[in-house]
Amino acid sequence: MRAITARRAKSLQHRSNCFCTDNSGAKEVRFVSVIGLHTRKKMSPKAGIADMITVVITKGKPEMRKKVERAIIVRTKKEFRRPDGMRVKFEDNAVVLVDEKGLPKASEIKGAIAKEVGERWPKIAGIAAAVV
Repeated sequence: MRAITARRAKSLQHRSNCFCTDNSGAKEVRFVSVIGLHTRKKMSPKAGIADMITVVITKGKPEMRKKVERAIIVRTKKEFRRPDGMRVKFEDNAVVLVDEKGLPKASEIKGAIAKEVGERWPKIAGIAAAVV
């Protein structure tokens, strides 16, 4: 997993609700934990843009509901700063479902994704509608 250039805010925390912005069948997910995060004891996990997280699907197709999956955060409401000084924020918190290697499970991503996601996960940027 590559480092990204932006100073990203750790904006999502445990039990945050996010929209699933791909066509995998999930509509809404709940954030459970961060993959590869090592923190102090009893500290709640937090994640930012382009992080791989574990989610539980809360709304969507009946066969998808109540399943634990991995996802990548592609949009956040909390603004983050790029090296050129520009601040970027989106209207909603959104994720894309992926497998263990970081390859997307869906074939299409609705809406824009951040450029930092494309730096770390190029396969997700390849199927996105727009990269901002």
